[in-house]
Amino acid sequence: MRRFVLTLTVVFAALLSHRVSAAEQPDILIADFEAADYGDWKVEGEAFGTAPAKGTLPGQMHVSGFEGERLVNSFLGGDKPTGKLTSPEFTIQRDYLKFLIGGGGHQGKTCMNLIVDGEFPIVLTATGPNTQPGGSEFLNWENWDVKPYKGKKAVIRIIDEASGGWGHINVDQIVQSNTKAEKKPAPAAPGRPNANPHPESTFEVEITGKYILFPVSNAGQRGRTTIYVGDQLVHNLDCDFPADKDSIDWWTYLDMEEYVGQTATITARAAPEICKLFESSDEIRHLQPLYDEALRPQFHISQMRGWNNDPNGMFYYDGQYHFFWQCNPAGRNWANMYWGHATSPDMVHWTEQKRALRSFGGDVQNRHPKMAVSNCFSGSGNVDQNNTAGWQTGSEKTLVLAFTDTGCGEALAYSNDRGKSWKYYEGNPVIMHRGRDPKLMWYEPGQHWVIAVYDEDPEVGRNIAIHTSSNLKEWQLQSKIPGYFECAEIFELPVDGDAAKTKWVIFAADAQYALGHFDGKRFTPEHEGKHRVHWGAYYASQCFSNPPDGRVVQIGWARIDTPGMPFNQAFTVPTNLTLHTTEDGIRMFATPIEELEKLRKPNPPTIEAKTLTSEAPAVALEVVDQLFDILVTLQQGTAAKAVLRFGENVATYDFATQMLDEMPLKMKDGKVAFRVLVDRPMYELIGGGGACYKTSARRDMGRPLGAISVAAEGGSLTVESLKAYEMTSIWNK
Repeated sequence: MRRFVLTLTVVFAALLSHRVSAAEQPDILIADFEAADYGDWKVEGEAFGTAPAKGTLPGQMHVSGFEGERLVNSFLGGDKPTGKLTSPEFTIQRDYLKFLIGGGGHQGKTCMNLIVDGEFPIVLTATGPNTQPGGSEFLNWENWDVKPYKGKKAVIRIIDEASGGWGHINVDQIVQSNTKAEKKPAPAAPGRPNANPHPESTFEVEITGKYILFPVSNAGQRGRTTIYVGDQLVHNLDCDFPADKDSIDWWTYLDMEEYVGQTATITARAAPEICKLFESSDEIRHLQPLYDEALRPQFHISQMRGWNNDPNGMFYYDGQYHFFWQCNPAGRNWANMYWGHATSPDMVHWTEQKRALRSFGGDVQNRHPKMAVSNCFSGSGNVDQNNTAGWQTGSEKTLVLAFTDTGCGEALAYSNDRGKSWKYYEGNPVIMHRGRDPKLMWYEPGQHWVIAVYDEDPEVGRNIAIHTSSNLKEWQLQSKIPGYFECAEIFELPVDGDAAKTKWVIFAADAQYALGHFDGKRFTPEHEGKHRVHWGAYYASQCFSNPPDGRVVQIGWARIDTPGMPFNQAFTVPTNLTLHTTEDGIRMFATPIEELEKLRKPNPPTIEAKTLTSEAPAVALEVVDQLFDILVTLQQGTAAKAVLRFGENVATYDFATQMLDEMPLKMKDGKVAFRVLVDRPMYELIGGGGACYKTSARRDMGRPLGAISVAAEGGSLTVESLKAYEMTSIWNK
């Protein structure tokens, strides 16, 4: 018996020793992606480039959570490119594979897969966490339990097969280990609010002016603020509060004009000293010169305060263009989703109005008429010329906004006073489905309304769904068009200016379009795939409805960060969309509206008919400002490339591939022409009279250009014309 007990003890000790030694086995690094290339990993497609990325890529939100200096980041060129990245074969020798992963959460499309003993099956898969706007580019740890596959051969395949929003994947630090990695908390900065340690405080403010003012920090402590007047809920939103008075970056405001003379009861989760700074005022407080801040766009529309993303609700009514947008009034980052509102007589000079829609009314019965139940996601607007909904109460036509009340469905709000006030329709939602971002249009031949809206269908997949209505209130589903993601747009255009020959155009957030026929219920494409005009930091565009002159004018979200400013992101200039017959077929062109040319100052510096050679390879214009409309026409010679430099920014035309940067642009008669609109934080590069269009952040944002030059590389070319118009500001009164 003693010998048996002793034997068990020895065996138990041996097993314990084996278990401890297994736990102490060193990790095996599969990849940390710190080299200047992918090494033995196989690269397919364009999304991953030829080497790991050094952090954040152009047009991308700030990427964090990776280790070292490099990572796998398939945002190269934006969300559109696709590709695969496959590891060399390795043997599974530990209990777990742990790795850092971020980016889009599209199952099977933006993911990392483990393949054991050949191509199939995929035994384990992981995706990034994000598919929604406002998500974080933060990489966090994931763990795969691979004990069943120990001793077997395996490969890892990182896939990006998604081309819409969050259509990319980030991966780093793939390790075999006998211990799991613990998830880490996402950092607060940059771009995310800090943890808020403060309890809620409730206090009262006498309303003596049009606004409630309170301070904001760009690295704030996010806390909810709720404002009641009497028993009516007036505002309810998340705010990025400063930790203390010394941390104030800017002041924001909320509309309170209709409550002057009454008392507001405010509940805010903020430091007590910050709560004491809430005040009522007729004036908005500016810590920097309004519309003249260092990175304020000077001829692109931008909102006075806070974050913007998608353009919304664009329409014309009785002498005014109305423009709405996704708006966070109380922080530099995505949150809340109010709707901002501005008006213009010419689509160039804009006046910001009261915000049109408010979020987070919840199930409160007595809430402000502008308040939705939840977030007011993207949508559109139009004019009910025939009073089909029966909402018109006076001589003014009813203005209608269509939007997604998140979690509820597609919703409407309307105005009978030219957009000064808005009422959430009590019959909302008018459409219930899995999707968002309705585009509302009037189909004249059928005398009915159409909503084209992004839809998610388990059988059809991502699609644009077409709904119709005679009265805006009851809607019928008519058809679905597969292959589109977010922010639907549909309109009709003449071909080559011939009103008797038209095509319908449809696209979604990435602006890659199809041409075809539309009968008011069903869109039928006339070609395979999609065509493309827009490139770069361009997303979620929309066109003005009900135009007075028949033009189709588009504005997009320019996804460009403006560090340190009391506003963040911007919009593109308005562009006139037209269809032209080209050698490749009928294609859409996007050209800045001619009204922008009125901002040009006279007598631009110009260079004409200058031949560049290896002995004299460049010409330059010395300039002192940073607002320009640059026009370039080049005649091909023997040069391989032409390089336009404006400040620290570069645009390159490759004569062999006929590419302007990453955009195809064919020469005509041996010539190529392009244009660059340069504003303080951004520029827009337009090639071939609108055949291609790129939106980009400036490398030297906020600084004078100093010089504008053209250089020939690898031979000669002729600068037929280089002209640089200095531009005036739209904010000058």
